[in-house]
Formats: sequence, C-alpha cells, structure tokens
Amino acid sequence: MEWGFPYEQCVFSNSSMFFAGAGAGLGTGFAGLSAATVISPMLITFLDIPAYDAIGIALASDVLASAVSARTYARRGAIDIRNGIAMMVGVLSMTVVGSWLSTYVENRTLGNFSVVMALLLGIRFLLFPMAAPKEKCAPCSERMKAVKGLIGGAGVGLICGFFGAGGGMMMLMVLTTVLGYELKKAVGTSVFVMTFSALTGALSHFALGSVSYLGLLALCILFTLVWAQIGSKIANQVSLTVLNRLTGIILTSVGVLLLLIELL
Repeated sequence: MEWGFPYEQCVFSNSSMFFAGAGAGLGTGFAGLSAATVISPMLITFLDIPAYDAIGIALASDVLASAVSARTYARRGAIDIRNGIAMMVGVLSMTVVGSWLSTYVENRTLGNFSVVMALLLGIRFLLFPMAAPKEKCAPCSERMKAVKGLIGGAGVGLICGFFGAGGGMMMLMVLTTVLGYELKKAVGTSVFVMTFSALTGALSHFALGSVSYLGLLALCILFTLVWAQIGSKIANQVSLTVLNRLTGIILTSVGVLLLLIELL
C-alpha cells in the first residue's frame, strides 16, 4: 500500500489522521456535519496534501461515517426518506458538476476556504445553537416540499463537489428552516443523503484526477468511521444544548489551530 510519505513522517501523519478522523466523525455523528469540514483543512495544513486530493480523501471518508450515523438515527425512526428523495436528486446531480468545476480553481483557494469554513461553523454552533424549527416553517404541501428540496439540494450538491464539504450543515438548515423538519429527523435525513452525495463526490474526484495517498485514505476512513459511530450514539442520549456546544468546541478548536498555522 502506498502511504505517500517517507518512513520518518509516518508517525506524524498517523497522529494527524487520528485527530482528523476523531473530529470529523464526532461532527458527523453529533449534528450531521460533513467529515470533509475537518479532514480537508487538516490534510492541507499539516501534511501539505494538494487541496484536490485532500477533498477526494475527505469525501471518501464521509461515505461510511455518514452511513453508520444514518443507521443509528434510523433505528430511532429519525429519517424521512420519502420527502428527502427530491433533495437527494438535486444533491447528486450537482455534486458531479461541482467536482468538475473545482478542477479549475487554484489549490490555495480551496485550502483557505476549508480552513475558514471549519472556524465559522464552530462559532456558529457556539453562538447560535441549532434549535427545533418553529411551526410557521412546517406547513406546506408535499409537492412544494419536493420543489424546495430539489432546489435546496442542488445548491448543497454544488458546494459539496466544489469545496469538498458534504453539505451537512447547509442540508440541515434547508431541512429545518425550509422544509420544517424536527431537528433529530433533520440530522438523520441529512446524514442519509450525505452518504450518497459524498460517494458521488468522491468517485467524481477520483475519476477526474487520480487515487493518491492510499495509506492516508485508509486511515481517514477507519478513524472517521469509528468516531462517527461513537458520536451518533452520544447524540441520541444528550440534550440539544450539549450537542451544539460539543460540536462547536470541536470545530472552533480545529479552525483556530489551522488558522494560526496558516498565519505563521
């Protein structure tokens, strides 16, 4: 297996992948966040992986992590597959387009966006915790929900493929504020859709580029999978307030650390 690094760098890369996988997995399990939000900037900043390759690895790591989280939420009846189908169509179709467009963007542009995104998402969770939607957001016909879901999903899919983010946070906002989903069901539906969007994005990236850093890819998938399972189980046992705070602390810490490294 090709690790992509000299032997003397293996210990450092393994440690980096452990913390990246832990942060990514907990974010996915806690609040349906894309694992790519954490993994991409850590690969780019600590290991100097090209942004395009880092995005592909992050999206591949997102697949099993999201699937495991979705299974945990499904066992508690917190997934609405029927009303999420339209969103999935929009997400999957535009993810491919986003992956293609990202090949024309400078490596540093993608990397800087990933770092800033991790920091902003963390601050957002700490200052403005995600709560259950108000009833005024809920009423709307099934046909209108499908249309809104398709449009919202298209936007999420474009961002997913372009920036390497599975769109978990944005999908969560669409499901709660636009479609009126209850928070737990929104998270469950989000990680379910994200499983397929991340898979599509990863395959598109590897098809348009190349499969590099196989060792790091394996580690990212393993660590993210384990911590996503732990996170999803914790998420179904703690209050929404604790959930928001934990997710915010994880992302803010990662974002601040990566930003400081970029400035030094």
